[in-house]
Amino acid sequence: MLRQFLLGKIHRVTVTRADLDYVGSITIDPLLIEAAGFMENEKIDIYDITNGSRLSTYVIPGIPGSGEVGINGAAAHLVARGDLVILAAYGYLNEEEAKRHLPRIVFVDERNRITSKESQERTPALAHAFD
Repeated sequence: MLRQFLLGKIHRVTVTRADLDYVGSITIDPLLIEAAGFMENEKIDIYDITNGSRLSTYVIPGIPGSGEVGINGAAAHLVARGDLVILAAYGYLNEEEAKRHLPRIVFVDERNRITSKESQERTPALAHAFD
């Protein structure tokens, strides 16, 4: 049996551009793509922290080191420049793969520069319970 798990995530990244006239997708700085383990044309989910919108689209690479996170096409009706978003990719794993799997979780600063990379998340209330 296959079950779906988080593969990679970029947490609280700032949208740098929203372009209604673009063909579609989300343009992401390749440094962020690599850090999160995303792949070009891979389906990802976008969770808008600012307004609560949720949608799915696919990844296209932007300019390395630019910090770009550009929302393209119709999605620009739901996500605006300056919004904070979470970008997440999921995949199917069997039980053995799931036991070994560690997701790539990327944290960034206000300019979308990587500040840390983790392989697990804990709620703030439990953060120190496992130390």
